[in-house]
Amino acid sequence: MSKQSAQPQNQQAWLGGLLKGIVKLLSWMPLRLNHALGSALGSLFYWIPNSNRRIALINIQQVYPELSSEQQKAMLKANLKQTAKAFLELGPAWYWSSEKLFDKIVEIKGKELVDQAMAKEKGVVFLGPHIGSWELIATYLSVLYPSTILYRPPNVPSIEEFMVNARGRFGATMVATDGRGVRNLMKALKNKEVTAILPDQDPGESGGVYAPFFGRPARTMTLVSKLLQKTDSECLFAVMQRLPKGAGYVLHFLPADECIASEDPEVATIALNKGVERCIAIAPEQYLWSYKRYRKPPQGVADIYKNKP
Repeated sequence: MSKQSAQPQNQQAWLGGLLKGIVKLLSWMPLRLNHALGSALGSLFYWIPNSNRRIALINIQQVYPELSSEQQKAMLKANLKQTAKAFLELGPAWYWSSEKLFDKIVEIKGKELVDQAMAKEKGVVFLGPHIGSWELIATYLSVLYPSTILYRPPNVPSIEEFMVNARGRFGATMVATDGRGVRNLMKALKNKEVTAILPDQDPGESGGVYAPFFGRPARTMTLVSKLLQKTDSECLFAVMQRLPKGAGYVLHFLPADECIASEDPEVATIALNKGVERCIAIAPEQYLWSYKRYRKPPQGVADIYKNKP
């Protein structure tokens, strides 16, 4: 191995070790302190120019044009605090026992929807958008039900094994988001298992179609509709809403429109995004607005992330 190729690997290993250490440290803290640090970090990100602040403000202005400038900035500040909390929650999410985590879920709304879905003895696809503590949704499901969960390999390869082991420590089978992973997921759903999918990720050029998201076209995955068609599974939305001052979480289950399984990609993705919008309405400030949901717009539609301060 040449010195040039070894250097990036050493940097990746160093960064991976640092991230593991930070997550471990965060797991030792009580949730109230964890969230207090998140609020402080989010406030810092509000005052210091950075890409998260910039993208979040653009998205908030796009989605909530009826708000005044001051209201949009207030929502931005609250949102950056919530985004920081989501990162700092990786300690509890990846290290705490199931008993300790479940103790923080103070209320479950829509549990009857889960019971009804399970009673049909089919696979169940849970759609958990980037809102609140989305990491805990898959953890909750894997404790209670046989689960196979898709994951996107991290940008830091040296942390992948650690991440997979942490997410799968309660028995979930973790499969990467590639062709083999999707095939394994289909097999698991046909075997009446459950899965959790982040439905608002950009699927790339070949994995989806454009569908309105808060009135603006966004690339939207067709994976969900294909899974439902080929496995005859049930489908529900899920949101782990974060409560103030480390008080815990409220877990919401919401029904999915039956059109989400349509063979027409346009119909299915419209239903998918409408479901995501309903989830966001539960706690708009807890959505990951710093994500470029409108990246790579269709021809003739302006890119809202370009040429803006």
